[in-house]
Amino acid sequence: MNILVLGSGGREHALAWKAAQDKDAKVFVAPGNGGTATEKNITNLSINIDDFDAIAYACEKHSIELVIVGPEIPLVNGIVDLLSSKNIPTFGPTARAARLEGSKVFAKEFFRKYQIPTANYEYFTTFEDAEVYAKNISYPIVIKADGLAAGKGVVICNNQKEALNTLDEMLNQEIFGEAGNRVIFEEYLVGEEASFIAVVAGDKILPLATSQDHKTIFENDEGPNTGGMGAYSPAPIVTERIHKRVMEEVMQRAADGLIQESSPFYGFLYAGLMIHGDEIKVLEFNCRFGDPETQPILMRLESSLPEICMAAINNTIDEIEVVWKEDAAVGVVISAPGYPGKYQTGSAISLPPVDNINTKIFHAGTKIDQGSLITNGGRVLCVTALGKSLLHAKQNAYKTVQNVEFDGMYFRKDIGDKAL
Repeated sequence: MNILVLGSGGREHALAWKAAQDKDAKVFVAPGNGGTATEKNITNLSINIDDFDAIAYACEKHSIELVIVGPEIPLVNGIVDLLSSKNIPTFGPTARAARLEGSKVFAKEFFRKYQIPTANYEYFTTFEDAEVYAKNISYPIVIKADGLAAGKGVVICNNQKEALNTLDEMLNQEIFGEAGNRVIFEEYLVGEEASFIAVVAGDKILPLATSQDHKTIFENDEGPNTGGMGAYSPAPIVTERIHKRVMEEVMQRAADGLIQESSPFYGFLYAGLMIHGDEIKVLEFNCRFGDPETQPILMRLESSLPEICMAAINNTIDEIEVVWKEDAAVGVVISAPGYPGKYQTGSAISLPPVDNINTKIFHAGTKIDQGSLITNGGRVLCVTALGKSLLHAKQNAYKTVQNVEFDGMYFRKDIGDKAL
């Protein structure tokens, strides 16, 4: 099977790596990165993921039989609609269904309409109105940019001064561009976060292994939000009872609600949850696999990823059985100096040889330049390892992390500690 994975990050490296494990699979990645450039049975295509015509042409040229869309922007902008119109099997939601991630205001209104538990909220389009609200509420509060902001458009404000500064940056300075034209004030929730990711095909739902990521840059969940500094699977906070409730009260209501909205969902649906005792609330929905959750989850997946994707496209996911390794997995992200702010690129990377099936170095912000591997993004690598327990997996991951080298590299040392 000829498969095309769209994207250039660690998630896409993991998706391509897993797809390439299928017998007779030939995988292309557009545009890919330094890691996918050196994988067996994987070929990078120099295509911008915003160039939909070039993507469609590449599908025809390489006789692509399955497209797996990694990042959210092409989904929100309608790549699935275009490729499906050309009868190219594409795994991911339509633009209409992807509004769940493309607009936080749409998502919050959707939650309210279909009785999906979530935090209380208000939203504003002008600084003046938001300022008045900010001066008449209690703190802490969460302020979110409405649109796509690469995981960085969420700010926890502990006081009025921080809130007004955040509003000024989003609405006046427009640091997130059009994504910050509307802002949401959201109730600050107490509890533990977890990622609940499922394959959804209309009203059918196939839950994947549970996971939890670490969003802030510093240890002990301090500092600004990032795209994710590490993740582990499974997430012990998601007990059997919680799992059942999430399936019924969150995932099924979402799938059924999207059908009611004439936008049935086909693809990865990701619910970011806050769990506090028996209380479950949805922080956000993403319309694609999470990054870095993808890396540890796919390390644990025994079954064929392309078969799962095709079953969803063909509406037969209730007919397949998915097998998982009993091992736990931990992924540690290594970032460039300055991330999540302005970061440095172009540094030479030295990687240790990984000679076992239980550890994998997934590339994100890397590229090959004149034969050498260099940094090319904020999140550079995700070292992911399996272990008989979460502790064992963590130890295996950090053992490899210690042997990675590039100038100014940074990583959190507490990935997985919440579960431990």
